[in-house]
Amino acid sequence: MRPQKIDDTRLIEGLMSVLQSKGFEGASLNDLAQASGLQKASLYHRFPGGKNSIALMVLQFVNDWIKDHIYLVLTDKEVAPAKKLSRAVRNIRDLYQNGEKSCILNALSLDSGLVVVGDEIGKAMQLWIDAFTAFGIEQGFTPAQAKAKATQSLILVQGSLILAKGLGDPAYFHKAMSDLEKLFNNS
Repeated sequence: MRPQKIDDTRLIEGLMSVLQSKGFEGASLNDLAQASGLQKASLYHRFPGGKNSIALMVLQFVNDWIKDHIYLVLTDKEVAPAKKLSRAVRNIRDLYQNGEKSCILNALSLDSGLVVVGDEIGKAMQLWIDAFTAFGIEQGFTPAQAKAKATQSLILVQGSLILAKGLGDPAYFHKAMSDLEKLFNNS
């Protein structure tokens, strides 16, 4: 029998969905195989390092997503600042399905003892902060003000996702996204 073929994006999204909902420790290989569309043996073949390799691949996807959908959007010199911020906010809304999805960075940081996972989570968060810092500087804030606002943007989004999940109300996420847009208003 030929190995099952699966689209990489679908594979990553399926694996990420399980990790978002169950965390690293809570996700079983059976859960991951089912969500990925692969047989367990195929999952082992593709990820010989098991869940560690899966978590690292998902985090690389997240880093690439932040680079493409936040960093490159917010640092594009050919787009008006208001449009860049609006586009970045829309991308964040899409990623977290308007507050219905948990944050993968939070899910993996809670219970994974893997140092390398922590390093990748830190890289993703730093890339986010760098993107919003560059945007804030472009908006006329001092580097210190821009970095503080960038850090606050991460806290707003991540904190609101935790509240939305914990209290079962995505309104916290919606409010945070509105507050994020106001955060960089230089009036």
